Amino acid sequence: MDDRLLFLISRSQHVLKNYLKKQFIEAGVEISPAQMGILFLLKQKNGRSMSELSNVLSIDNSAITGLVDRMENAGFLERKANPYDRRQYVISITEKGLQEGERAKRLSNRINDEIKSGFTSDEIQAFSRVLNSFFEKFGRS
Repeated sequence: MDDRLLFLISRSQHVLKNYLKKQFIEAGVEISPAQMGILFLLKQKNGRSMSELSNVLSIDNSAITGLVDRMENAGFLERKANPYDRRQYVISITEKGLQEGERAKRLSNRINDEIKSGFTSDEIQAFSRVLNSFFEKFGRS
C-alpha cells in the first residue's frame, strides 16, 4: 500500500476535480464545481461580500472576483454596491442561481454517495476525521 499521503491526496483531488467537471457537463449543469460553493453559501445567507466568500471558501480574492464575474454574466448572481461601504460589493443569488444550485446539489449528493459506496460507516467516519484534521493543521488562521 502506498503511504505517500501528500501524493495520494494531491492525485485524488485532481482525479475528483476532473470527474466532477465531466459529470457537471454531462448532466447539463452550467456552473463549475467551484461556482457551486458560492451558490451554496449564498443560499445559506444571501448578500455576502466578496471578502466573506473568499474567506469561507479559502479562495483568494482575485479568483473569487473571476468566479463572481462569470456567474453574474450568466445571470446566477447580482453584484451591488454596499450602501454602508462603497468600496465593497454585496453578492446576491438570483432565481436562476437558486435553480442551478438545486441542480448542482442533486448531482453533488449523488457523487458524494458514489464516493462513500463500498465503505462502512466507521471507515467513512475515520476518513472524514482525517480530512477535517487538515483544516485544523493547515487551515488559515
